[in-house]
Amino acid sequence: MLSKDYIVGLVDGEGSFYVHLNKDIRRRNKVELKFSLKLRHQDKHILEDLKDFFRCGNIHIQRDNRKNHSLCYRFEVNNKSDIINKIIPFFEINQPKIQSRKRDFELFKEIVLLTQASSLNLNKIQILKQQMHWGLAQYGKTVR
Repeated sequence: MLSKDYIVGLVDGEGSFYVHLNKDIRRRNKVELKFSLKLRHQDKHILEDLKDFFRCGNIHIQRDNRKNHSLCYRFEVNNKSDIINKIIPFFEINQPKIQSRKRDFELFKEIVLLTQASSLNLNKIQILKQQMHWGLAQYGKTVR
């Protein structure tokens, strides 16, 4: 069984809180939420332990054809109910230690709360989303 501190360390190093705004009018879900963590294939058992710990999520293979990258697996939680009832409560109590990850979690949590409002404020969600993953902006990159 993984300890809470170990999980926080994993997420600090390899985790992500992610929001995607879906602009396709045919899609019902306008705000897609995701908590994920990616590890090399040799460490897949840790992702399985993480799935057991949270009692939710899925693990899938993520191939990367770049020369310096190896076969990886990704643990993902996309279910809004699981994010609200399992992921957010865990990280409210066991906050990430790295400031950028902690900031991403706080913005993610605020966006999740906005998705629960009676009227969806996509403009406010977009503004908050743009503040996430701020380290990438230094390199001219963004998260879609």
